[in-house]
Amino acid sequence: MRNAWTVTPEPYDSPVAAALWRAYYTEVSDRWYLLHEGRRTDPAELERGIAAESGVQLAPPTGQLLVARYEGEPAGTAGVRLVAGDPVGTAELTRVFVREELRGKGGAALLVGAAEEAARALGVVRVRLDTRSDLTEARALYARLGYAETEPFNDDIYAEHWFVKKLP
Repeated sequence: MRNAWTVTPEPYDSPVAAALWRAYYTEVSDRWYLLHEGRRTDPAELERGIAAESGVQLAPPTGQLLVARYEGEPAGTAGVRLVAGDPVGTAELTRVFVREELRGKGGAALLVGAAEEAARALGVVRVRLDTRSDLTEARALYARLGYAETEPFNDDIYAEHWFVKKLP
């Protein structure tokens, strides 16, 4: 049901963006802790993690945050940010998230496509990302959308898979 979805730019610090960032971060943090320590994220640690990532790099002219809405309601996000000092012209895809109850309805692919368009508008020729092994749905999505696994490009302790895609 594609016509139920819209994707538009959103200020990284809007209330909608903040609520979706909280939902995203809570889910990925809880998934990691449940897998590795058998517990959910400690509330104080969760708040520190949310506060540590302002999202300012997702503001023009160095990035863009996009929000998907399903039937008008905020449903997910995707962001792109320029990779500083990259002579080739690379952006990083980040914060790809769709609320759990709306998964499987095509929103994630629309968000990634819109993020790729935003990256093109920033003048880049490729997009890269990292993700974790336990985020199997994300890895399958990226592979389906033409992202290829590549060598590590950062030393993020939570990154276990790295992907890249050249933009046509």
